[in-house]
Amino acid sequence: MLTAAIAGAVAVLAFAPFGYWPLQILSLGMLFYQVLRAANVKAGALIGWAYGFGWCAAGTHWLYISMHRYGDMAAPIAAIAVALLALLMAIYVALAMGAAAWLRQRWVLSLPAMTLLVLPATWTLFEWTRGWLFTGFPWLATGYAHNTSPLGGFAPIVGSYGLGWLAALSAGALLLLVHPLHRTRWSALAGLVALYAAGVGLQYVNWTHPVGRPITVRLLQGNVPQQQKFDPGFVLGALQMYQNAITSAPADLIATPETAVTVLPHQLPPGYLDSLATYSQQTGSTILLGMPVLDEQQRFYNAAVGITPNGTPGPYYQYRKHHLVPFGEFVPPGLHWFVAMMAIPLGDMGRGAEVQAPLAVRDQLVLPNICYEDLFGEEIAGQLASAHRHGKQSASVLLNISNLAWFGDSIAIPQHLQISQMRSLETGRPMLRSTNTGATAVIDGKGVVQSLLPPEQQATLAAKVQGMGGMTPYILYGNKLVLALAALALLTAFLLSRAARRGRAAQE
Repeated sequence: MLTAAIAGAVAVLAFAPFGYWPLQILSLGMLFYQVLRAANVKAGALIGWAYGFGWCAAGTHWLYISMHRYGDMAAPIAAIAVALLALLMAIYVALAMGAAAWLRQRWVLSLPAMTLLVLPATWTLFEWTRGWLFTGFPWLATGYAHNTSPLGGFAPIVGSYGLGWLAALSAGALLLLVHPLHRTRWSALAGLVALYAAGVGLQYVNWTHPVGRPITVRLLQGNVPQQQKFDPGFVLGALQMYQNAITSAPADLIATPETAVTVLPHQLPPGYLDSLATYSQQTGSTILLGMPVLDEQQRFYNAAVGITPNGTPGPYYQYRKHHLVPFGEFVPPGLHWFVAMMAIPLGDMGRGAEVQAPLAVRDQLVLPNICYEDLFGEEIAGQLASAHRHGKQSASVLLNISNLAWFGDSIAIPQHLQISQMRSLETGRPMLRSTNTGATAVIDGKGVVQSLLPPEQQATLAAKVQGMGGMTPYILYGNKLVLALAALALLTAFLLSRAARRGRAAQE
């Protein structure tokens, strides 16, 4: 179990900011090797649990910063909370490896069937489950490590979970490479070469195409200290800073970070929004403000409010966050005692609609998402597919507004940037990122970062962005393709097992 935990921790080096993606395949290969040697199902599950703990603890240790430094939680309790989260997330890996060990015993499977069919399938199915069960926590999903690897070419077809399945398949083939059976070894090598050659080739396929004229954008990075962000004495200064940054130069789209405005519209200084609306009309600039809003029932939302040149003061465009963060934007039942130990501003927020209209910016349609939401690729793809199914033009540009100041200058920042790159790969659309402390960036439709601001600096990123239209297979089918492949792999393993049993019975 110690070896498995170390292997899991090493896998984190495959993700940003490190990017040593082959380490992940080697790490998974070590996990699969240990599970294959496990004496029973329980041993296989415990090995998986240890691997998952090392992986999650090393990869999300930055949660300690938000709870201790900014949430005023006692250091020992914050450290225990991070460890408990890692132990809970590791259960998914434990179930995946326990299931694989159980199937091996029940079906009496050969080594190739286990390494190429069962282990990659169970790994993928439980990783997908982690992405939606209890609202989901897909951070550090395997596929994100491969946005720059040859496997990235498959992202527009099977998405991030599909890349995770291919990485697990590669790990299984790697085990066969070191197997003493000569024929199996060479077949595994040929399969790996073909897989990665296909991935490289797919990177040259253009699933989407340019639409309309490019737009100019200005993405603001306020660098507002998290410990001051919600301080009533600091709010007016922050509002003035953002107003000055917005009106310093025109652009087709000017975007602020998540909760750049920390107060509700009726709590703003008189004329604040009206002055921005006037600037928008005078310069032709569309302004997107991250701010909380209220609905008619006095329920508030984490939102992005759009002020357009051709609009009148209110009602403005609104995108309301749909996928909320547990403990940050809603409190799971029975866990208010845990939240009470922190001094983090929390609220029982409302959920926006699953499908929301994009914001029109000249020739382009911009679809916002807020912070944590861009971890859920199928939800973003679903919004694009919904417009296509209803005969409407789908969004041509994606925009993420975030406030990651909760996590300091930690690896959470480049990890989130890598997640946004994956959304661009899956949809074939550029992704803009306007953040408080980083990573503020422009990503093209191939998942390549075109421009990036240094973290923890107050600055503005100006760029010209070409919107993209068309449908990738992932937009149309989401995770259905990889789930079908995993199910087919398990069915094939079952049929091979039954055929082997019948052969042995005939010989007897």
